[in-house]
Amino acid sequence: MEPCTECGAPMNPLSCEELFHALLALDHSRRAPWGPLHGVSVACFLLQHPSRLPTDDGAMAWALLRAYIDGGLDEVNQLVGQARRGNSHCVKGRPSRVALDGALPHRDTPPSRFAVTIEDVAVDGTFPSAKFTERVGSWAAATVDAWSSGR
Repeated sequence: MEPCTECGAPMNPLSCEELFHALLALDHSRRAPWGPLHGVSVACFLLQHPSRLPTDDGAMAWALLRAYIDGGLDEVNQLVGQARRGNSHCVKGRPSRVALDGALPHRDTPPSRFAVTIEDVAVDGTFPSAKFTERVGSWAAATVDAWSSGR
């Protein structure tokens, strides 16, 4: 099979989308190690598959990855908590937006190759729990590095 046109991962035998759906099923179980890293995993996938980026052009995904790299899950949870409070229907008037620390670096074209992709995190397609956190950390670092380097 041809590699993924967006992230460069080999498709052996599952596509990135199929792997992502398998990961989401584990994430939504809310069990460790997958559940707590849901936001980080989604951010990595979206930034490595920019055709799927939401209307914020990846600003929240970028902020989540920067928070994770800079402060780990505690920092991510603070950012997510701010976003939830800002988007709450309980907020009077217009919902406030979370102040994101920097926008996704501007590039003429998104990166098309990453040192670590969802295929690496999946290992054998099952996202084994052993060293999952470390693999996601490498995935996040590779994603930020590729977007930051301008390569």
